[in-house]
Amino acid sequence: MAFELIGEAPLPEAIRERYPVGKDLAAVKVARDEELREIFEHKSDRMMLIVGPCSADNEDAVCEYVGRMAKLQETVRDKLVLVPRIYTNKPRTTGEGYKGMAHQPDPEKDPDIVEGLESIRKMHIRALAESHLTAADEMLYPGNFPYVEDILSYVAVGARSTENQQHRLTASGVGVPVGMKNPTGGDIGVMLNAVYAAQIPHELNYNRWVARTTGNPLTHAILRGWVDSSGQSYPNYHYEDLLHIAEAYTERNLDNPTLVVDANHNNSNKQFAEQPRIIMEVMRSRSEAGILKEMVRGLMVESYLEEGTQKVEEGVFGKSITDPCLGWEATDGFVKELAERV
Repeated sequence: MAFELIGEAPLPEAIRERYPVGKDLAAVKVARDEELREIFEHKSDRMMLIVGPCSADNEDAVCEYVGRMAKLQETVRDKLVLVPRIYTNKPRTTGEGYKGMAHQPDPEKDPDIVEGLESIRKMHIRALAESHLTAADEMLYPGNFPYVEDILSYVAVGARSTENQQHRLTASGVGVPVGMKNPTGGDIGVMLNAVYAAQIPHELNYNRWVARTTGNPLTHAILRGWVDSSGQSYPNYHYEDLLHIAEAYTERNLDNPTLVVDANHNNSNKQFAEQPRIIMEVMRSRSEAGILKEMVRGLMVESYLEEGTQKVEEGVFGKSITDPCLGWEATDGFVKELAERV
């Protein structure tokens, strides 16, 4: 046997019982879920903005950030629904490096999966309790999703996972919007196939249970740019790109056809400071074509308390240890400008 069994993972039910949400916060989630549902069902003119650090690596810093976001949400409430980006799993192209709080609750120490699973739930609940903003997280590992499924209002499936059958089938049973990113190679057909697969019913082996799903009509597409075989980045947020993808989307006759634009990753060539400019270009494109105003209903931005990135050992509070992010001051300014353009 190639596996060395070093410990038993706690059951999701046990973790949820140990760290319950409580009736008051559960009611907050119901209200927040409805706000997002109205956006994705095209019943609201507001837009969703998912904004937060590349990786949620430090509970205190994340909660400080989300607390500031809660105040900003009140300022832009009529135009935007702000969703904290609290990503607790970090995909790694080579498999090396920091893999997120679920693996390493303390980035300076060795991985501890059991402690990590507890830590991500505790952080999500604390952030929710202090801000009343339910969050988005990436479903990098479908097996980890049950530990947080009752506290998230948005789930993203990353570019490397969109083609994976388990992710598609699991998404079909999720009760909140699930975004399928275009794969790193840029194939829009693969992304739309993933959306379709998650919108229809399935039966699957899910965490030791045989489960039946009803399909998730809120599954949609996320555009994050792509990279060619030589490593060159190409964006897919320009006007012509959006029109082409929107038309291809419409031909599929999918439920609630919705596009979310990720302003970082290959769309910005990881030039984090370009994100506000990219967002404003997307908003101009929306104003030029009715189909884009109807379909482009969400945006994603990577932002933290401090601008840029750092090595783990530098220890700057609220500064990314993975991809570089906008700082709070720049974020606050661009979000207010964005609200004026919705």
